[in-house]
Amino acid sequence: MRSLTGLIAVVAAATFYLYLLSAFLPPCPQLVHHRRDDTVESKDTAFAESEVVVEQYRLKFPSDLDELRDLADMLHLYKEEHSSYILLLFCSAYLYKQSFAIPGSSFLNMLAGALFGPWHGLLLACLLTTTGSTFCYLLSRTFGKQHVMRLFPDKVAMLQSKAEENRSSIFFFLLFLRFFPMTPNWFLNITSPILNIPLPIFFFSVLIGLIPYNFICVRTGSILSEISSMDDIFSWATLLQLLAIACMALLPGWLIRRYSHGHLKLEGLDHNGQDQDCDRKNR
Repeated sequence: MRSLTGLIAVVAAATFYLYLLSAFLPPCPQLVHHRRDDTVESKDTAFAESEVVVEQYRLKFPSDLDELRDLADMLHLYKEEHSSYILLLFCSAYLYKQSFAIPGSSFLNMLAGALFGPWHGLLLACLLTTTGSTFCYLLSRTFGKQHVMRLFPDKVAMLQSKAEENRSSIFFFLLFLRFFPMTPNWFLNITSPILNIPLPIFFFSVLIGLIPYNFICVRTGSILSEISSMDDIFSWATLLQLLAIACMALLPGWLIRRYSHGHLKLEGLDHNGQDQDCDRKNR
């Protein structure tokens, strides 16, 4: 009970901090456009009166590409005059999601590419992913071990047996799980303390293992920020960039898969992180 109370307190404090950070944005030029007033009579409609419309935006985590575009456009305005504040806000939001295992990091990775460019965005995404996952690991080790084992007994038992079978190559076993989604990343973060994964090994397995995923998302975000029409999507330049992204992302996974055939014991794992035999019985 004390562990649950401590976890709730940490979540509440982090939520309050993020709310304050997003609610009290510094003053900044807002999006302004002119809308023609059709009720005003004029001899020359080209000079008809117009009213100024100031658009207000609420900060929230994007859930689709349209929301991502709107958020990126708004943050670009703030970034011109308050780059440090936007960096702090982005890092805080990213760490919040990663630390508490909240889905949706792909949209934040794309936002990193749209705001900070492909290479700075990739560096930032890799550092934040690793740091946030480490926070999640520490929170699970401090507050959540017994709750994770109670909520997911079968999955935890399966991962424990596979981790023990691959203890001699545990780093490459973790890399394999990051490259290929045998189990969700958030679940691997919260179960790693239960699997007795040392923190340094966990840290570098996340840093290296999620580079391809982060690279795809960040580069996609940077491309989307440059696209203004459907014709841009099917241009040769965009298609070649997407092809290069796919090749660069698939190469590390191919190397890890080749290594896993001769060195890792992966029997019983399917793509949902469940035991195949148990899955057959449930069908």
